[in-house]
Amino acid sequence: MATETVTLHGQELNYLDAGVGPAILFVHGLLGSHRHWVHLVDRLTSAGYRVLAPDLFGHGGSAKPTGDYSLGAHAATLRDLLDHLQLERVTLVGHSLGGGIAMQFWYLFPERVQRLALVSSGGLGRQVSPLLRAAVLPGSEWVLPIIASRWLTTKVNIAGRALSRIGWPARPQLDEAWRGFVSLGDADSRRAFLATTRCVIDIGGQTVSARDFFPTRTSVPILLIWGARDRIIPVVHGIAAAKLIDGSQLELFENAGHFPHLDEPDRFATLLREFITD
Repeated sequence: MATETVTLHGQELNYLDAGVGPAILFVHGLLGSHRHWVHLVDRLTSAGYRVLAPDLFGHGGSAKPTGDYSLGAHAATLRDLLDHLQLERVTLVGHSLGGGIAMQFWYLFPERVQRLALVSSGGLGRQVSPLLRAAVLPGSEWVLPIIASRWLTTKVNIAGRALSRIGWPARPQLDEAWRGFVSLGDADSRRAFLATTRCVIDIGGQTVSARDFFPTRTSVPILLIWGARDRIIPVVHGIAAAKLIDGSQLELFENAGHFPHLDEPDRFATLLREFITD
């Protein structure tokens, strides 16, 4: 699906812009890109919505500069993109790291957020996958080039194709996770990944929490979507947040993992449409 590019502060930002109508701004997670949302485009644009899905700096087709990869920096970039597109308010949808960025955006620019949907969101508790905690260990910048090398990823790809030929079921979330991991073979992507991860995670887990800043009541409607089988960020974070925020809505995808929007796109799109029109 065709994307566009805008130069913000001297760096190119790649983004998807499709449809006409009320705007929905999607924010992907670590090692993600706009590709995580493309399967929702037809489902939403046909219902009269405008879909915006940028590649965050350090990800996908966007620039990977040396610099600030904090939640606030990413939130400011989203604000600049909306200014470029002359959009005042949007429904904001953030997945994983993107959920943390979405909450930071809401905190900094509340007048720009019409509704907020958090999907398996970071920033709501300490626990996180040991794999991500390992990425912040000293020396990880020397280990990642080895495990993400072209030689090793090619071998794994060959094994994956062999499994698919004997009937191993394809999973969209595994495809996207693998695509993100392979991107670490690029030195600039790897540096941006480590910088981003170390802004929000240490060896003990997530270091940034929005729970202390969440109002118990808010005029902004909030939807929480979580996969009950999430092994990256536990579902208890979503349950606790739903109890904390009066009037919020929690939807559990019983058979989904960390990517409910990939595991059950039809249900996800329906929920989102209902959330926006309610």
